[in-house]
Amino acid sequence: MVVLSDPALHQIPLVKSAKLAAGSISVVDLSKPRAAAAAAIIEACEDSGFFKVVNHGIPLELVRRLEAEAAAFFARPPADKESAIGPADPFGYGHQTIGGNGDVGWVEYLLFAVSATPAVPISSLGEYLVAVKRLAGEILELVAEGLRMKQRDRLSKMVTMEESDGIFRLNHYPPCPLLLEGFNGGGLTGFGEHTDPQIMSVLRSDGASGLQVAGKDGSWIAVPPDRRALFVNVGDAMQVLTNRRFKSMRHRVVVTKNTERSRLSMIYCFGPAEDTRITAMEEIMAEGEEQRYNEFTWGEYKKAAYKTRLGDNQELKQFEK
Repeated sequence: MVVLSDPALHQIPLVKSAKLAAGSISVVDLSKPRAAAAAAIIEACEDSGFFKVVNHGIPLELVRRLEAEAAAFFARPPADKESAIGPADPFGYGHQTIGGNGDVGWVEYLLFAVSATPAVPISSLGEYLVAVKRLAGEILELVAEGLRMKQRDRLSKMVTMEESDGIFRLNHYPPCPLLLEGFNGGGLTGFGEHTDPQIMSVLRSDGASGLQVAGKDGSWIAVPPDRRALFVNVGDAMQVLTNRRFKSMRHRVVVTKNTERSRLSMIYCFGPAEDTRITAMEEIMAEGEEQRYNEFTWGEYKKAAYKTRLGDNQELKQFEK
């Protein structure tokens, strides 16, 4: 199912090296006692800022239904998809062009603000969003418990209130004809290297590979697909809230010559209300520890982040002390 045009291939960056580093992905089992789950989350957030969640309670049948509806939508002719919800500006249907700063990738997508009522012909989407928001709240409460914070809901209420600034993205990566015809390089950029600016993101993908996360030595680690799991990554805002105790994870998606089937992923990025002040939480800082960032509002940081290209990773530097 190829829906993107071949002439645009020359605009999409090649990923030259196919060599990936060996590495393991932290796993958090939410069926374990709360203390054990909280400890596992804290360890993963401090180590890499990325982990896999199992026994999360979201029914696999719901996810499969959502995937089937999304696949049916992306199988439509390009003109039908764009007319269904409008071109991405920034919300809507987009293909190849990602944002307004010149980023491109071998991807088509639906992007919308969760606070709005999306005009998307996917009936199971609302049920999925409610379930993932509930899960995000649970994970952030476990973070608060693991950090021994006084208010268990201090973090979770930032992302679960009605005015919270969440966005949801459905990404579809079709097989690339050029790669399937014998391209010998590492692959083609599906979604370029970046960190998420929000507090936390919850990712779900089908059984196709392509997601890679940055290793500590600058290498890239392929994330094995797991249809029954969800993946969580720390965002820039959480890195600031924890005074860099938690790491904001760099990640990307690569379409390789071995990718003979399409890949579908869905990402819910959890941000606070725009007027929320983002600064290091003093109660989790060591005695004498200095704040690493100047205080800013989420609205200010979002505006700065969306002005930069994906791979720049310079957004937080302008707020460093």
